[in-house]
Amino acid sequence: MKKSLLYLAGIITSIALLAGCDIKGAPEMINLDDESEGFIKNEIIDENGSVEEIEITEPEVSKPEAAKCELEDGVYIAEFDTDNSMFHVNEMCDGKGELTVKDGQMTIHVSLASKKIVNLYYGFAEDAQKDGAVLLEPTIDVIDYNDGTTDEVHGFDIPVPYLDDEFDVALIGTKGTWYDHKVSVSNPVLKDVTVVDDKGVEQFAGYVYQGDYTIEVDLEGGSGKATIASPAQIKNRDDGSQVVCIEWSSPNYDYMLVGDEKYLPVNPDGECSIFEIPVADFDEPLEVIADTVAMSKPHEIEYTLIFHSDTIKEVE
Repeated sequence: MKKSLLYLAGIITSIALLAGCDIKGAPEMINLDDESEGFIKNEIIDENGSVEEIEITEPEVSKPEAAKCELEDGVYIAEFDTDNSMFHVNEMCDGKGELTVKDGQMTIHVSLASKKIVNLYYGFAEDAQKDGAVLLEPTIDVIDYNDGTTDEVHGFDIPVPYLDDEFDVALIGTKGTWYDHKVSVSNPVLKDVTVVDDKGVEQFAGYVYQGDYTIEVDLEGGSGKATIASPAQIKNRDDGSQVVCIEWSSPNYDYMLVGDEKYLPVNPDGECSIFEIPVADFDEPLEVIADTVAMSKPHEIEYTLIFHSDTIKEVE
């Protein structure tokens, strides 16, 4: 394509020089603006009256080069960030969208704040306005708000070339003007996975966090003398299940009960008692019993744990 453009530029320059010198028999160029599908057609007539046609391919629309996808096929929840506060996911989505991975290709569905954004384009605003540009059409998403109301907003399925780094997405609103924006997708978390451990207990009947994460946890109940470490570690087991590590300030707890299941400390000789327990639902109170041997005889104490999903962070 570059060679063709250079060739045309050379022809035009030669014609200009010939015309300036008023040389008889200089070729005549015609139809400079004749466009057809996929290329620009130009014709020149030489001194013998022969017509030569030159085809120049139009510049291809630039697209981000996709990196190799390291995620397995599945549906994930991922963070969706933009460079502008006017272009963002709906407040009820907590800055996240649904990332689908299929055959190594990634697409994220995001629900926006309203219907004011009419179309998106995977690329630059300039390219979005060219003939043949494929625009991203909106879906109608229903959002349930905390006050009990619902609203319809526009959602979009956006191709994702790679994770963590910015790529280009253009948008057009109800006023009909295209704008360039930078977006990024990061921290994918596998969605809707239920893993059952060797005791038949469901582990994280919701999102499975792949990698090393922490979560803040509140402790209620007891005398208030004992505390637990917060944030707590989310730990992956070899069988694919996940647990949260509960680290007590005392070494005197010899078991914990979660439902009907008994869990023993993973460090019986440590300076503090540490247990690995399943958590079925974040943000919901989890009733547990911890048995202490600090008194004259063992004593079971009821506690309530609350894990806050909005505090989950990846360990760097």
